Amino acid sequence: MVRPVRPRLISCALALATLSAVGACSSGAQSPAGGEPKVTGVAGGNGAAPGAGADGGRSPAALTPEGYKSELESRREPMTDAISALAGARGVKALDQRVGRAEEALTGAADALSALTPPEDVRAQHEAYVTSLRDVATKLGSASDKVGARDLCTSSAVLADLGDELTALDEAGRALQSAGDYPADVVTVKAGERQTRRLRNGSFITKGTLNGRGSLEISNGGNFDAVVSVVKGGSKAFSVYVRKKAKFKVRGVRDGTYRIYFTHGADWEGKNRTFTRNCSFERFEKAAKFKTTFTATQILWHDWRITLHAVSGGNAPTKPVDPDDFPG
Repeated sequence: MVRPVRPRLISCALALATLSAVGACSSGAQSPAGGEPKVTGVAGGNGAAPGAGADGGRSPAALTPEGYKSELESRREPMTDAISALAGARGVKALDQRVGRAEEALTGAADALSALTPPEDVRAQHEAYVTSLRDVATKLGSASDKVGARDLCTSSAVLADLGDELTALDEAGRALQSAGDYPADVVTVKAGERQTRRLRNGSFITKGTLNGRGSLEISNGGNFDAVVSVVKGGSKAFSVYVRKKAKFKVRGVRDGTYRIYFTHGADWEGKNRTFTRNCSFERFEKAAKFKTTFTATQILWHDWRITLHAVSGGNAPTKPVDPDDFPG
């Protein structure tokens, strides 16, 4: 019989004041019919009538510089706003929505601009600019998939993923501006480098008051660092950073009933208190109760031990948590 594998949350045996005892723990062409083949045209020409395109139709007239500037200007603001909004996203849901909107804005602008005939002297810069817009839009589509899979979890991670394409777009916009003061400056954010920031094992992110008798030992045997957030009522009692393949014991837990949440991931962004990549959000379904009992001769209290990875015989199921509901 195969037993289910779950994380473990163990209420340890009541311990004496003088001795703390903890229970066991645990993604070729034919000629025309009826005569000789004939070719008409102008000597030295390309076979097309003067002023006609390669397909025999007349080429569209190039825009005047003023007309071209107007076309660029009408599309600059939506793109700039979409990229800036992406950079300011807070939370995975908002990030997912804004990545999608930025992809739509840049794709629409690239489609519209590619249909234009720019002034001849900036044709090369125009084509490079449109190509860069498409490249960024394509990369945004890939980033959207990564956000959905929680491979990318913050705006900084998405911008780092877009770094090369955003740099190329910024350079193409500058080249177009320099060629005639054309409004093509749509990249107003800076993409940082991919990072892997970590805190020391046992670092408190929120500490609160820890003057009780209970303890909570945390074992993280997973492949990513974790942050455990312990909530009492509607308030966070404490949150602590536990590195992968490491343990940490929080001492001084006060009496009360607590909900235990945890998030795994890579690259801890302290400003926003979240992992930027490979993030997950969960909580234990079972609450942990800490209680101190005084008798005539003893003081008894609860110690708890939890594992953040699956263990054979685990008795504490966990459930996913909406990232926006995770206690930050």
